[in-house]
Amino acid sequence: MKVLVVGSGGREHTIAWRLAESSLVDEVICLPGNGGTATEKKCKNIDPKDNPVLQSLSLNEAAVNVALSQKVDFAVIGPEDPLADGIADSLWNAGIPTVGPKSKGAALEASKDLSKIFMKKYGVACAESETFTDKDSALAYVRQKGAPIVVKADGLAAGKGVVVAKTLEEAEKAVEDLMSGSAVGDAGKKLVIEEYLQGVEISVLAAVSVTEESSASGKACIKAFLPARDHKRLLDGAKGPNTGGMGAVCPLSDVTGETMALFEKNILQPTLKGLIAEKMDYRGFIFFGLMLTKDGPKALEYNVRLGDPETQAVLPMMDFDFAKLCQSIMNGSLGSFEMKWKSGFQVAPVAVSGGYPLKYAKGKVINFANSVIEEAGAKIFIAGAISDRRAKTPTLITSGGRVLACSAHGSSFDEAWKKAYEAMAGVQFDGMFFRKDIGLPGAAESN
Repeated sequence: MKVLVVGSGGREHTIAWRLAESSLVDEVICLPGNGGTATEKKCKNIDPKDNPVLQSLSLNEAAVNVALSQKVDFAVIGPEDPLADGIADSLWNAGIPTVGPKSKGAALEASKDLSKIFMKKYGVACAESETFTDKDSALAYVRQKGAPIVVKADGLAAGKGVVVAKTLEEAEKAVEDLMSGSAVGDAGKKLVIEEYLQGVEISVLAAVSVTEESSASGKACIKAFLPARDHKRLLDGAKGPNTGGMGAVCPLSDVTGETMALFEKNILQPTLKGLIAEKMDYRGFIFFGLMLTKDGPKALEYNVRLGDPETQAVLPMMDFDFAKLCQSIMNGSLGSFEMKWKSGFQVAPVAVSGGYPLKYAKGKVINFANSVIEEAGAKIFIAGAISDRRAKTPTLITSGGRVLACSAHGSSFDEAWKKAYEAMAGVQFDGMFFRKDIGLPGAAESN
């Protein structure tokens, strides 16, 4: 069996690796992939920049072209932007089964206003909010409500469209910056302003299989994975600027069975009810950003794909065939699919380029002490690195802000943490930086 994976980050490397682990899968085609997928077993990169036929095509068109020419059995879409642009619709229309929601479902991430309307309509526990397209009205609202308060750009903003304003001045500046277009462009022309929730954040990823047919037959299904936590702040102790994610841990010792039961009742099942009622074709994954409050978990946001870097901590915990899970999502048998999980913990700190999340250099050679990494028992997932074509021997150079994750498993959290950081000592590039407290007490973002 052949599988197409669309995307080029650490999440996509993890997905490709997990698929390649399946005995059902002969080859994983990565579009475009990265320096990690280029050397992963059973994996092959196809970069449109190197292909005259694909260069002039949109990503949707290129994905269909590659899927058909390579005769893939199904596709898995990693990032949110192609999903919002309807890549799943295009692939299904071309006869390619696809893991990833069609554009109607993908709008739950593409528009925070739409997702809040959806949450309120179907009784999903979430923060109170109002939506604004007029700057003066938005400023009047934050002045009326006061701080702390949360200001969110409505559209996709690569993780840069949310400001947790602790003071009124910060809230006013967020409104000005987002609506002027200077911060996130057109994504900030509409704002969602919501109440500040007191608590600690977690992430729950889930598999979803909803079609009109499965809804009619009672087989529509959503199944949660183990809870995880992403560490967004750049510096130890959850300080410094927000980033795309400095590391993740899975599962979480501070999340009880009672908390997950409340999540199931007040967030997961109402979300499934809404997907069914809205007649969405949603066969893929969903990410719940949650705040654990004194009143139980509340939804902060939906992402319509797997999280990054949560994927690098969650997928290695799977004690089942990921390719078979994907098949169950597409064919409507998710309800009977048994998800077994490894015992223990997975810790995955992320190494970033110096200067990230602001200006940073690219093209830095990455040196790996493979014996150190192997002795630690860790897996390196590449995010922002590509193969250096000028080098005589296989060499990776940095190409992004978040460069890689060192993901390690242990029977205890302490063991997993120790292995992950021992492996990180086997990686070096000029300007390399990483947090040293992923998963430790005081490292989690909290309000």
